[in-house]
Amino acid sequence: MNYNPPQLRTIKVIRYVTPLREGGSLPAIAEGDDEFLYVLKFRGAGQGVKALIAELIGGEIARLLGLKVPELVFANLDEAFGRSEADEEIQDLLKFSVGLNLALHYLSGAITYDPVVNTLDAKLASKIVWLDCLLTNVDRTPRNTNMLMWHKELWLIDHGAALYFHHSWHNWQESAKRPFVQVKDHVLLPQASELDEVDAEFKSILTPERIYNIVNLIPDDWLTDESGNGTPAERREVYAQFLLTRIASSAIFVTEAKNARSAI
Repeated sequence: MNYNPPQLRTIKVIRYVTPLREGGSLPAIAEGDDEFLYVLKFRGAGQGVKALIAELIGGEIARLLGLKVPELVFANLDEAFGRSEADEEIQDLLKFSVGLNLALHYLSGAITYDPVVNTLDAKLASKIVWLDCLLTNVDRTPRNTNMLMWHKELWLIDHGAALYFHHSWHNWQESAKRPFVQVKDHVLLPQASELDEVDAEFKSILTPERIYNIVNLIPDDWLTDESGNGTPAERREVYAQFLLTRIASSAIFVTEAKNARSAI
């Protein structure tokens, strides 16, 4: 496959259109200065910049693996933005989100993936299950699939709950080698019968160089807080090593997924 290192555009948010109250983090549809609409994820929301980091890494790894993900862009929110917003909760969210946020291209007219209505082939289902095991993404369940059907194709969204190890940096080396037991709740697990084939294919794609290219997209601004858990460069290194360790140890999570599938 042809490989081009990932690059993200940066837009300026010029108009808040409407909140998306389906999500606990209160994302919104917003317009950028390029006149496109985006689903805007706010740094001032509940999980803060860590949800944005997970969204960025998860989305770009999925794209690298050939899965469909809406374009991700950095989104600058000006200090003056939202002062006229009547809703106090939204006004506070905008105030705490001044600076660099993350946004996904809005797929107008997309509908939520319904496993009863839309059947996926085993290969695609296996690819998505493998991806979510790598990312430790707990948020692809029958209750909340975080997948959309758009123009008769499946698109992946919302990876903000992935990489939950970064909510506590301690023992990340151990976390990297753990099976992903939550795979038993994955909406696509019943169809994921080609995990071994996908494992071999994806491990050949996810080289150290490509993982570092994705991790290096994380802005310094998102890697600086008062926790004292290292410099931005040191934190990027932890993300990269976590992912590379998980890839090298993928037999652990593939076996867990196969066992969970056989128990259905």
